[in-house]
Amino acid sequence: MKKEDTKLDIFSFGDDPGDKFYCLVDCRINPEGLDVDRMKLADPRNFDRMLSDMGCIAMLTEQEVNELDRRGELSMENIHTDLFEICKKEGIIS
Repeated sequence: MKKEDTKLDIFSFGDDPGDKFYCLVDCRINPEGLDVDRMKLADPRNFDRMLSDMGCIAMLTEQEVNELDRRGELSMENIHTDLFEICKKEGIIS
């Protein structure tokens, strides 16, 4: 997989900082990205499956992203590239 095969979707379910999510999405599965309206209606028991079906490779909270930024593992200016590289390094994608 190449970085160009992915996109970064950033969305929020609410106004709290903990409600903001960063998702790396496989555009080969879902070129439009994640459907947040559909996600809001999903049965919580099937939420992980729905994310997978929509092409979600990885989903991080804003708190997790901030911690990775603080540790120097990613930068907010390069978050798409850095998150893609982290997923490769961790074996989530090849």
